[in-house]
Amino acid sequence: MTDSLITHLRHVDLAIPDYERQLAFYTDVWGLTQVAGDTGIAFLAAEGSPERYVIRLRKDAKRLDLVSFGAASAADVDTLAEHLIARGVPLVAEPGTLETEGGGYGLRFFDLDGRTIEVSADVETRTHRRIEERESIPVRLSHVVLNGTDPDRTAQWYTDTLGFRLSDTLAGAEMGTVMNFMRCNPRHHSIAFARGPHVSLHHVSFELRGIDEFMRGSGRVIRSGAKLVWGQGRHLAGDNTYSYFLDPQGNTIEYTTELAELDEDAWHPHIYDMHDEAIQDQWGTANPMNELVARESFNDLDPGLFTAPPV
Repeated sequence: MTDSLITHLRHVDLAIPDYERQLAFYTDVWGLTQVAGDTGIAFLAAEGSPERYVIRLRKDAKRLDLVSFGAASAADVDTLAEHLIARGVPLVAEPGTLETEGGGYGLRFFDLDGRTIEVSADVETRTHRRIEERESIPVRLSHVVLNGTDPDRTAQWYTDTLGFRLSDTLAGAEMGTVMNFMRCNPRHHSIAFARGPHVSLHHVSFELRGIDEFMRGSGRVIRSGAKLVWGQGRHLAGDNTYSYFLDPQGNTIEYTTELAELDEDAWHPHIYDMHDEAIQDQWGTANPMNELVARESFNDLDPGLFTAPPV
């Protein structure tokens, strides 16, 4: 697929057993706003984003329910569905009206690793606002990273099937590709694929207003008692800042800011050496990346593969 019909990342949906604790963390500590919900389900928005919500929490066994992307129009959703069917991609739900918060028109399908992916258009936007100086809450959802045993194969599938473009690769001589950063718009990556022992969620990233807000937000989360996995530092691939934490259910989540915007006509992907400390952290301020740090983001084997969420 040469041109992507996908415009941006909309939301990431998580199922978790300790629903009340998770909801309190994401609203009281992480800085999201609950905009809708029902018994055992909540839709959480970022105050600076027009997206109806950026995270959905659902009470159930721990799993990644789905990853949702936007499309420009209902016609593009239909065109994508035809392309998927022609390639033999299993549809979870054919194009139609969405019943979740914000409505819209969309479809769901399984990617090659069994994750549920949604692509939608005409979703209602929400009234959002400018995040003010020193206001250390997420502006928007930045990106999602997914674990799998063959990140090159997964990245190629997303290129061929969904039109994503490779921005950069992180690799090690002894293990090959460690992470492929993929984009669907000029932002350096909306999704990335990491090498892990199994298919699972690696991390979900949220963008803050700037460096000061990033540091203030990171400090607030540290003071809450949440585990800081890695940070604060600044990657070379994407040029973004990072603070990685564990949420109450053991999912890795990130505060970031200043993710690179690429000139797509001139950009050529790099292969970066994962063992180069200056690539992992340009500033040299974060704790070193090692096997123990990497293992925190392996997460649990996702039990929801090739099984669509009930909502």
